[in-house]
Amino acid sequence: MPWKKQDTPARGRTPRAHSDLPAIHGRRWLAGLLLGFAAPVMAGSLPVDSLTLPEGFTLTVFADDVPNARQLAQAEDGTVFAGSRDEGKVYAIRDADGDGRAERTWVLAEGLNMPSGIAYRDGTLYVAAVNRILALPDILDHLDDPPALELVTDQFPSDSHHGWKYLAFDREGKLIVPVGAPCNICNREEPYATIQRYDPDSGEMTTVARGVRNSVGFDFHPRTGQLWFTDNGRDMLGDEIPPEELNRVREDGEHFGYPFIHGGTVPDPEFGKDHDPGEFAMPMQTMPAHHAPLGMTFYTGEQFPEDYRGDIFIAEHGSWNRSTPAGYRVTRVGVEGIDKVAGYQPFISGWLREDGTRWGRPADVMQAADGSLLIADDHAGAIYRVVYQGN
Repeated sequence: MPWKKQDTPARGRTPRAHSDLPAIHGRRWLAGLLLGFAAPVMAGSLPVDSLTLPEGFTLTVFADDVPNARQLAQAEDGTVFAGSRDEGKVYAIRDADGDGRAERTWVLAEGLNMPSGIAYRDGTLYVAAVNRILALPDILDHLDDPPALELVTDQFPSDSHHGWKYLAFDREGKLIVPVGAPCNICNREEPYATIQRYDPDSGEMTTVARGVRNSVGFDFHPRTGQLWFTDNGRDMLGDEIPPEELNRVREDGEHFGYPFIHGGTVPDPEFGKDHDPGEFAMPMQTMPAHHAPLGMTFYTGEQFPEDYRGDIFIAEHGSWNRSTPAGYRVTRVGVEGIDKVAGYQPFISGWLREDGTRWGRPADVMQAADGSLLIADDHAGAIYRVVYQGN
């Protein structure tokens, strides 16, 4: 199967160049070079007309009153939830008339310690606040009068450095919870630098992945149920190394290299001595250094063209200390079958201006129930909606 057939650029428009793309081999990448990244988008109160998308796609503002919006979740009635990090709040957002624009936003909780990660299941909204996981039961019936937060567990470390989290329930109803390294680079014992599986019924925790510096995004392969996750590489080795990672967990307890080997091939100058890259799981895809990949999702909907089904969208939050800023975009990873990555390219870019300033930072991507793609922007305090409208 070739790398997802793409539309040609819009007539009369010159596709914007993306010079920082890593080389990708095969016919799918060659086809990707033909993709038009200059299709116009609809302008609202935010400068979304400066964003570039593939031809046929449109981006609109779903909500612009969600300060510091981070991870997204959605209930069966369409209500969207969002966590935050710096705001310490949890939100509910509702588009009651189905026109693609939310009419109302609720604050469900506030004053929390970096409640970035959220997950919704069976009427309850779960919130990760560093060392604690909290629950808001029967939340859809109490948007106007949110219930008191219930403690699910406080077993996680309380370190704020890489302490904010991402949440998801697996097929067995267990919560997947990352525990970041409490540093830029250090060798600390577990549960640091791991991804854990937490059983809300028994309180039991199992280590799913080791050697994971800071994962703030993951999803499950729609066919195999295997966990795929993004991981942010270490800082202070320059602008170009180490690369960021997209990884796949084949079996519980796999080690993905940190702090010894970065990006599958780069030994750490302090901890990498006497370690062979072959000791560790290799990334499925590397990404440019400092792009800060956060939320990700497999696309399984039918609103986008069939070529997109099974592919991954990643929110690349963007660099904070690179000499020339980079990232600030949503990318697409082509996936063939159950275990082959066949391409990596920008899907939406333009939050980073040509002068190096930014007006937005993608933090999470979520496939909505109608097949559209929702994107959380924690810098602009907004959620965007992407739909395919054809040529």
